[in-house]
Amino acid sequence: MGLQSDDDVLIEKGKNPGDPHVVTVNCPDKTGLACDICRIILDFGLYITKGDVSTDGKWCYIVFWVVPHSRTVIIWSNLKKRLLFVCPSGIVSFYLNPQAAQSASSPVYLLKFFCLDRKGLLHDVTQVLCELEFTIQSVKVMTNPDGRILDLFFVTDNLELLHTKNRQDKTWEQLHAVLGESCTSCELQLAGPEYQHHQSMPSLSPAITEELFNCDILDKESHSQALSPALKRVRNASVVVDNSLSPAHTLLQISCIDHKGLLYDIMRTLKDCNIQIAYGRFSPNKSGYRELDLFIQQKDGKKIVDPEKQSALCFRLKIEMLHPLRVVVANRGPDTELVVADPVELSGRGRPRVFYDVTLALKSLGICIFLAEIGRYSTLDREWEVYRFLLEENCKFQLSNMVAKNQIVDRVRRTLMGW
Repeated sequence: MGLQSDDDVLIEKGKNPGDPHVVTVNCPDKTGLACDICRIILDFGLYITKGDVSTDGKWCYIVFWVVPHSRTVIIWSNLKKRLLFVCPSGIVSFYLNPQAAQSASSPVYLLKFFCLDRKGLLHDVTQVLCELEFTIQSVKVMTNPDGRILDLFFVTDNLELLHTKNRQDKTWEQLHAVLGESCTSCELQLAGPEYQHHQSMPSLSPAITEELFNCDILDKESHSQALSPALKRVRNASVVVDNSLSPAHTLLQISCIDHKGLLYDIMRTLKDCNIQIAYGRFSPNKSGYRELDLFIQQKDGKKIVDPEKQSALCFRLKIEMLHPLRVVVANRGPDTELVVADPVELSGRGRPRVFYDVTLALKSLGICIFLAEIGRYSTLDREWEVYRFLLEENCKFQLSNMVAKNQIVDRVRRTLMGW
């Protein structure tokens, strides 16, 4: 993105264990900058406890207070590098089109290995890849009759160093620590044409498509999307539009149950709608809920005064806050399949750490994965990233039982949302 100063991003670590760390970004502005920053923070396994965003149209000042999820190990220097990468340089911001300054796409690598299967193996490998700061672009996992699994991970390296011997050696070292002697074969190479082939998604049944991508999900939920009684309050969200407090900006007052990635879901929605944020405040969690005040403008610098546009924006925000991920368990022939879908940003990026969270949920339930794959699916109005898992039955979970299926949906959703 050009030349940046290290002062564009400052990270102040908490003084005592449990104290939040303060991430400050002070750089030239661009539409969607807050979304890009929230996405990186989520990708590092961090939770935003509160935040402030302000901009004058040319310069942006963002402060987030963050804490790690569970026992996530954070390499703060790498976080700073990632944040600096999305900050426009002064030259790019004032004299060039920021979109034209985007660097070329990172090369995609194929990580392929054979090993003996065991419960939780797929999550353990995924955890290593996340700790190494790889982004999983696509996956194909298959179990052979002899009990061995073939894992194909298509990944990009956020550090852009996977072409070096040191980076490759570190990757093998950390994978071997997890796989041990059960791994009989390991290969790492640049992905070829097979990457595009594995991105394609086998067709979904009409019933599954209706459950996953139903636009009326706010008003009606099928049995697979239904929430457990303890999670019914997730349906509560409020978005109020007020044009009386500012002559130049529309105020959005948002209240919603808190979840992992809530601020990212709001910011990606506004970015995809070409909404610019002049000022925003993200309040701390109160009784499980978050409140957010945002002064916004349309791309043309005008307030949102059209009632239809206001209604459409409020509806879109409610859907993205209440149902940022869709979870379904259904039959796929004689097998039981878990399907998870999340909307893809217009920039082409999917939601971070979904595969990590789903495999963690299945590992905690003691459920083995017979087949796993990631692909893209397009509906009339948007693109989705779809994760499909064929599950193996065990003595604890008879997958033909509806109670067991609902337990899986509930656990997966809770893990994804951080509840």
